[in-house]
Amino acid sequence: MNTPSSPDATRNALIVRGGWDGHMPVETTESFIPFLTQHGFAVRVEESPAVYTDAGYMATVDLVLQINTMSTIEKAEFLGLQTAVLNGTGLAGWHGGIADSYRDEADYLHMIGGQFAHHAGKDPKDRTGEQSDNYIPYTVHMTELGKIHPITRGIADFELVSEQYWVLSDEYNDVLATTTQSVRPWDPWNRPVTAPAIWTRQWGKGRIFVSAPGHRLEITDDPNVHTIIERGLLWAAR
Repeated sequence: MNTPSSPDATRNALIVRGGWDGHMPVETTESFIPFLTQHGFAVRVEESPAVYTDAGYMATVDLVLQINTMSTIEKAEFLGLQTAVLNGTGLAGWHGGIADSYRDEADYLHMIGGQFAHHAGKDPKDRTGEQSDNYIPYTVHMTELGKIHPITRGIADFELVSEQYWVLSDEYNDVLATTTQSVRPWDPWNRPVTAPAIWTRQWGKGRIFVSAPGHRLEITDDPNVHTIIERGLLWAAR
């Protein structure tokens, strides 16, 4: 699906969305389409990663915004995405839409640099079986790099009540913000654990931007999160 674009559009953005509906892939991505068109992107929307196999089209894409949680990807689809990124296409996303997309594809996890592992829940006695069982208050802390990076510069530490992602990651990431999992009486870990909350990664000629915050529309609409994502999209784009 192609969305109306400005006659001044000079770059192409591809939105690939789907997977678990609880992450509101349609609503959250739709909220950023006007921003992309205002910044000179012609936007195409696809509901599966099958588009990644279209090598001719992918060579024209300057930014992939992917929000596709707990899905699978065929080898040819991944190779199409990987090739585009290596050649300079930017890749961006938030929460499980990028950091919990294709658990079975190790090379995808390697490229993204972070994989969702856990979100701490409320006290078991307060849980009701709803998504909100995993909504807890936490702080997003800016790193020293984050204080000067164009994506997060000028944004102070901020609070959210949402899923707090425990992310498995590596030292190749440029971490702009972190979050620390505390230890509660019912948790199996016995010391606080700090994980990336916002990071970037250079992969070949392509730039990757990931925001772990972004569980649902109310979080991507948070002024701090929304600003960071907007800046991250522009930063990642070719």
